[in-house]
Amino acid sequence: MIPNFTFLDKQISPYLICVVTGILVVLIALYIMARRARLDDIDMMFIMLYAFVGVALGGCLLYGLTNWKYILLLFRNYDKIPSFGEFLRLLFPAFQGSVFYGGLIGAVLALCLYRKRKNLSRRYSDLATIGIPLFHVFGRLGCFLSGCCYGIECSFGVVYRYSALAEVNGVRRLPVQLFEAIFNLILVIVLYHFFRKKKYETWLMNIYLYAYPIFRFVIEFFRDDAHRGFLWIFSTSQWISILLIIANTLVILHRRKN
Repeated sequence: MIPNFTFLDKQISPYLICVVTGILVVLIALYIMARRARLDDIDMMFIMLYAFVGVALGGCLLYGLTNWKYILLLFRNYDKIPSFGEFLRLLFPAFQGSVFYGGLIGAVLALCLYRKRKNLSRRYSDLATIGIPLFHVFGRLGCFLSGCCYGIECSFGVVYRYSALAEVNGVRRLPVQLFEAIFNLILVIVLYHFFRKKKYETWLMNIYLYAYPIFRFVIEFFRDDAHRGFLWIFSTSQWISILLIIANTLVILHRRKN
């Protein structure tokens, strides 16, 4: 919806602006909430910094996996590439993107690693969980403004004019990015209510890992972007949703047993 603009000879996308804004909002909001909840605000900030590193690494790695055919082609033709440096240059574009589920898995692993390392209570995980959908709100707004992760063609959607993806422009599409942003905002409100009232204490991550994958599984039927990838009848994200629900159930059963 909004074209890129140039700043200091660099192309800046609305998606990047939304992501940076999201990071700042999450850090400030969780810092304030940690102080109000009498949690160590420094530990909370480090948890989130670890999580953002996990988001970056996990998102890029999963994006690379969606380009496995291109990566496999490079390895098969490695003997024809003149140097290792040239190989890396050709390999880099395969990871020059991000997939939310990869970022989510990376963030969860990173914050759990820090919490275990510092022997912090699960209350920190509860608070960090609120930051995940809060950041995702800004991410999906960035997707909407940039014209990626778009929906199916419909008669009452939005028409893009400035998207870098040629197949999007001039076609009226369902704004699934906004639906997902709204859902994530509702999740933020619900999770914060539970956290403040100390309801379902230490279980907020598990609640989130049911709520979002179920929603994502459904909303995927209304997306139409070519980069999702498909295996049989479901998209890559739908299969990951199923695996997350199964894994979350096993974690809950293990926790209740112990």
